[in-house]
Amino acid sequence: MAEIAYREALNQALAEEMQRDPRVFLMGEEVARYNGAYKVSQGLLDRFGSARVVDTPISELGFAGLGVGAAMVGLRPVIEMMTWNFAILAMDQIVNNAAKLRHMSGGQLRCPIVFRGPGGAGGRLSSQHSQALEANYVHFPGLKVVAPGTPADAKGLLKSAIRDENPVIFIEGELLYGTRGEVPEGEHVVPIGLAEVKRAGTDVTIITWSRMLTACVLPAAEALAAQSVSAEVIDLRSLRPFDQEAISRSVKKTNRVVIVEEGWGFAGVGAHLADFIQRELFDELDAPVLRVHGLDVNMAYAANLERAIQPSAERITQAVQQVLYR
Repeated sequence: MAEIAYREALNQALAEEMQRDPRVFLMGEEVARYNGAYKVSQGLLDRFGSARVVDTPISELGFAGLGVGAAMVGLRPVIEMMTWNFAILAMDQIVNNAAKLRHMSGGQLRCPIVFRGPGGAGGRLSSQHSQALEANYVHFPGLKVVAPGTPADAKGLLKSAIRDENPVIFIEGELLYGTRGEVPEGEHVVPIGLAEVKRAGTDVTIITWSRMLTACVLPAAEALAAQSVSAEVIDLRSLRPFDQEAISRSVKKTNRVVIVEEGWGFAGVGAHLADFIQRELFDELDAPVLRVHGLDVNMAYAANLERAIQPSAERITQAVQQVLYR
């Protein structure tokens, strides 16, 4: 094990996969000479050259389309969006082409492409640059969506995403890049679709993903432990497909569920998870499923209001106490 930053874990995954497979290339705004807006592509231009680490104009729709075309003819592009807020401009290529090519060609065409970049709050970047948009992408058949919350999962899932034969949406918490954690040395691959229990417990299941894991869920679990509440924390990691078996095992053990997501509650990922649990596991529940999510407002610029809008350990603790009828 080696302790490295989240951005370094992503860099390792990119370098290892580019070394392993000459079809893999990275393309996006400032990924080459500037080493990436968040320094994820540090050193890759010097190592692999300008044919495989490609700076683009500020045209998300254009270079997303170029990537889709490259994937169709046998390459394996990794398209970096400087932020998922900008990827809204590329939605047509992502959802009308990448997600549908295999279906519309009757299986004759494949689109092994990864769209990756930072999502969620960025730290006083205001409403246009602080959106957790994963619910947009899980809606579409044909896309896989992952959102790792630790350096180890970031590396392992990015390697899996690059090797996958389908388009993968890879969302990196914008405030996670500098966080550190242990990453296994050597080959480390995390399968898409597999959740992980980050903390075992018996009284309540807390389901989350991406930055919420370390920002507020694990701290909430610690606070609950001091109140003699044993919380099991499931890091979903993969949002589509999601690990139904891991959720089922945990709910059958704890009989209570709180879902935590950074994004808005209306039609969010958590809404689908709650539907699944209350539809498939209703007889296992001793309380309604509760959700803790971002408030239904646009993100504020002021730091105190930005914090107030997002989920917190305090709000999670209150939700847990509610499902425990305390």
